[in-house]
Amino acid sequence: MSLQKSTQKKLSKATIETLSIIVYHQPVTRSEIEEIRGVSFASNTLEILLELNWVRPAGRKDVPGKPIQYATTENFLNHFNIQKLSKATIETLAIIVYHQPVTRSEIEEIRGVAFASNTLEILFELNWVKPAGRKNVPGKPIQYATTENFLNHFNVQKLSDLPTIDELGSAGLIDTSSIDKSIFGTGKFFKEQSIKENQNDLYEDIDEAIKKAPDEEK
Repeated sequence: MSLQKSTQKKLSKATIETLSIIVYHQPVTRSEIEEIRGVSFASNTLEILLELNWVRPAGRKDVPGKPIQYATTENFLNHFNIQKLSKATIETLAIIVYHQPVTRSEIEEIRGVAFASNTLEILFELNWVKPAGRKNVPGKPIQYATTENFLNHFNVQKLSDLPTIDELGSAGLIDTSSIDKSIFGTGKFFKEQSIKENQNDLYEDIDEAIKKAPDEEK
């Protein structure tokens, strides 16, 4: 499989999970990856990541058999602009991803702290976040949401494909005991949010039609 073909198609769930485990547990062996995932994976899973130059062999573990360990590369960091993202920016992105559309004040309320003006600017520059209209409350603050480029960059087809905090914890990718769960939403959130928005739009359309109708038709 060529590098061009690998990058032209969406990464499989197994490949994404494997990459995530390497990111959070590096250096890590193939058997350790399979133990964390709870399932063995196809031989080409690591090959794809090696071919993309996102993962590299990182020596051998000093245990019987001396298995190869794997870690991420500088190219991986550059590709995902990880070196540019501060903790505040990562948390802000996570909140927008799981709570969109969301206003700046709502982001700060969830984080429990105000953030620097360049935090959102960095996400705009990466074309991962965009203005998504104004919230219908006093002051009509701007709401923010992720872009199509964000989904493409992380090889995600739709927002509902993103893992929930429980799924991330079960996969051993985050420590759920030490993380603020309010930062993350759930797959259910996206479905409910979509239904709620559609209902609100319908109610608003009905109200508007009633207001515009002649008196004899009311």
